[in-house]
Amino acid sequence: MRVRLNKFISECGIASRRKSEEFIKEGRVNINGKTVTDLSFFVDEENDLIKIDGERVKPQKKIYYLLNKPKGFITTTSDEKGRKTVTDLIPSFQKIFPVGRLDYDTTGVLLLTNDGDFTNFITHPSNKIPREYFVTLDKTLDENDKHKLLNGIRLDGRKSKFEKIFVSGQKHDRVKVTTVEGRNHFVKRMFGVLGYRVEKLERILFGQFNVKNMPSGSYRKLSSREIEDFYKTYGK
Repeated sequence: MRVRLNKFISECGIASRRKSEEFIKEGRVNINGKTVTDLSFFVDEENDLIKIDGERVKPQKKIYYLLNKPKGFITTTSDEKGRKTVTDLIPSFQKIFPVGRLDYDTTGVLLLTNDGDFTNFITHPSNKIPREYFVTLDKTLDENDKHKLLNGIRLDGRKSKFEKIFVSGQKHDRVKVTTVEGRNHFVKRMFGVLGYRVEKLERILFGQFNVKNMPSGSYRKLSSREIEDFYKTYGK
């Protein structure tokens, strides 16, 4: 089967699709003894000999993990400052990477995988995959501000909004929000524009994945059926 080179590399769990393109541009990829820098190059995954930095690359079985991310872990595969990463929590024999990001102090639903296509699908803005968060604010959420957040405010030079907001707590400072946005720090920045500080943030839903009844720091493998159901739900 012939597939585009960057897709093949990402599906092998080496790196994301974007990072795979960097490897190709840098001349680190060799096909049947020849260096390839063409991003549109196709390979025969069964018959071609593909190497990165001299090491042979072979297709890997796709794996998917659901993690209840605790505080104090960064959402990367490594850290130059030596801080703990989310991949430290999952003893996988295959290289995996997180799907999107959660801040150092943000908890809750985080997916990790070696499937670049799945990562691209679930994070691409056009697919509008819902994310749901529990938010604790530093003060009561004003009703007018709630309507502004639902109707849209300016963020990064464009109109941005939450799809749903539910307010609870004795001080009305406990908020559940739903968004289809995946921009960095989106929830914190949305509230920040209106003068609120997010004191606690937990993602409780990403697509149809949740960590209900999963202790903080625990994880489980997702089944192929769960991944198939996800694609069916969101239209792939």
